[in-house]
Amino acid sequence: MKYIKYGCGIDMSKEKFDACLYGVSSVDFSFKFIGKRKFDNKLAGFKEYAVWLKRKCAEADKVVHVVEATGIYHENLAIFLDTEGLFVSVLLPNKAKKYMQSLGLKSKNDSIDAQGLAHMACGQQHKRWSAPSQTMYQLRTITRQMESISEMITSTTNEIEALSYAMFREEAVLSMLQQQKEELEVRKKAFSALIDEVLKKDEALAAKIEKLTTIKGVGRHTIITIVSETNGFELFENAAQLVSYAGYDVVENQSGKHRGKTRISKKGNRHIRRALYFPALNVVRWEVEPFNSFYQRIFERRKIKMVGYVAVQKKLLVLIYALWKRNESFNPNHINPHQTKNETTKTPGDNEKESSLVLNPSKTMTSKPQKEVAPSSRATQDKHPSKTRSVSSLV
Repeated sequence: MKYIKYGCGIDMSKEKFDACLYGVSSVDFSFKFIGKRKFDNKLAGFKEYAVWLKRKCAEADKVVHVVEATGIYHENLAIFLDTEGLFVSVLLPNKAKKYMQSLGLKSKNDSIDAQGLAHMACGQQHKRWSAPSQTMYQLRTITRQMESISEMITSTTNEIEALSYAMFREEAVLSMLQQQKEELEVRKKAFSALIDEVLKKDEALAAKIEKLTTIKGVGRHTIITIVSETNGFELFENAAQLVSYAGYDVVENQSGKHRGKTRISKKGNRHIRRALYFPALNVVRWEVEPFNSFYQRIFERRKIKMVGYVAVQKKLLVLIYALWKRNESFNPNHINPHQTKNETTKTPGDNEKESSLVLNPSKTMTSKPQKEVAPSSRATQDKHPSKTRSVSSLV
């Protein structure tokens, strides 16, 4: 039987991985099962899989491999497949889960998950995954460790604060907690110094990161976190994909006359959202334009501070992406060349469309009943129009 396309779904675990191979028939375009097998999640298992794939499929180089991201356990296999010149796409778990639910698969195990991923590989178009550079991988690992240490420092500080107000203070416990906090802060400084050593080896990368720190209120650590988590924005074709990858994309809850809450999905990279939290507060507090006026407009309409701050986080992320792509520094006095002469006198941000994180103002009550009118604009990604809205396979 001839096949026009091959798809292999791979479900990863710590010690093993399940591979399931399907082909798309050239006669009726149906999905035909070719074979499945379990392999060890180590180099010997990867080589054994390559031999098995060539035995099952004469055109192994045309197979689309879909791997579900499982912590870091999928990384070695993805790098091996990419090095061998094979097509591999790494998917976020929630995307794979929704697809398998659409197939009606009620049971769940490694073999069934691999089968669902194989169907996904045959039935959809996927973007090719590219391995991050060693520098990006090092920076991502270090920044995540620093984030973890910061969480532990906060937790330890809260414990010290709570015990200091206890009925009977245990000085020995307080002393140990204080010592633990000091040790964590020393480790955090050591990781910060390690980042400096990594950037010294790549002067071009260090120069681009330095340009982005010209945004007042946004520190170098924030920029490094965003750049490393996105692999230098390598796989993003537009800002809409980046917004979705970070979890700032808008989710509507509307059906008929029902109007539920409109919120961000948070289905994305939490490290990016965490890194942008304090910078959003800083640019508003220090009245950095156009972020401050943007925040004020949203706050006047919604009267909820956090809605405005989240919108500023999204705006900061898009700005960082644009400056990175153009290799430019931040210029708060920059004027859009598409503006007319009359528009240039407006306050920065007045020419922007309404934020996609802001709901339409509530309707005012009148003395006479009026016919209900559908909202003229809904919460959409109007600021970043694009036909391509798919989430990047970068993990």
